[in-house]
Amino acid sequence: MNSIVCLKQVPDTEAQIRVKPDGSDVVLDGVKFIINPYDEFGIEEALRLKEKFGSGKVSLVCLGPARCVEAIRTGLAMGADDAFHLDDPAFEGGDALATAQALAEQIKKMQYDIIFCGKQAIDDDQGQVGVALAEFLNIPHACLVTKVEVAPDKKSCTVNRQIVGGEEVVELPLPCVITTQKGLNEPRYASLPGIMKAKTERSQRTPVCLVARYYESKKETTCFCQGSRFGTFCLWCCSSKDQRRKLFTAACTYCSQAHSG
Repeated sequence: MNSIVCLKQVPDTEAQIRVKPDGSDVVLDGVKFIINPYDEFGIEEALRLKEKFGSGKVSLVCLGPARCVEAIRTGLAMGADDAFHLDDPAFEGGDALATAQALAEQIKKMQYDIIFCGKQAIDDDQGQVGVALAEFLNIPHACLVTKVEVAPDKKSCTVNRQIVGGEEVVELPLPCVITTQKGLNEPRYASLPGIMKAKTERSQRTPVCLVARYYESKKETTCFCQGSRFGTFCLWCCSSKDQRRKLFTAACTYCSQAHSG
């Protein structure tokens, strides 16, 4: 049973958050960061499925700056087998939709039966990445899940999800995306052997060429890195941080060729 858990590093719930004088963002200097608590439920559920079926692996996928290595190591110490870190300046400032597509492009290269995401991140509280991820991967999803039962043949799962005034039971074919919340399980603590292993384990850093939608027109453009033609605009590997907003021609740091918009 191969599971993927999407991981986000967020400020500690007890951290004192200060807003920048210009109101553009919060001050992150000196702030302690942790794994998004809702993502921990996903890690625990993935580990339980691996233990139940006695095979497979648990992989972490995390998008964020270099400091996210701490969160990745915590997940590895809990028992995850490997991790993929999407670390590139081009990802800075991306919204939930951009994050979901970046995660999807990485996950498309992996083998998986089920994907777990926290129902929301406690920093921005949007709750959109899991649903958008399922859309980009063209697989079903269930949100606000409090119970997961995978069929013995690993072809489907039955989940209980919280709805207004009650609970809904849904059967989904695998693979699928599940967004997790409190009540699904009780996340385990990292073991001492797991902590020691995580100190030496390296996540795979993937500053790969990813494809993001060119929202402002339907013009096709060639992504030289991929060697294919898309109705989308290749911008994640471009050197300019303004590429996401201005969508102008820029040199690709991945293949050193220009991407025309």
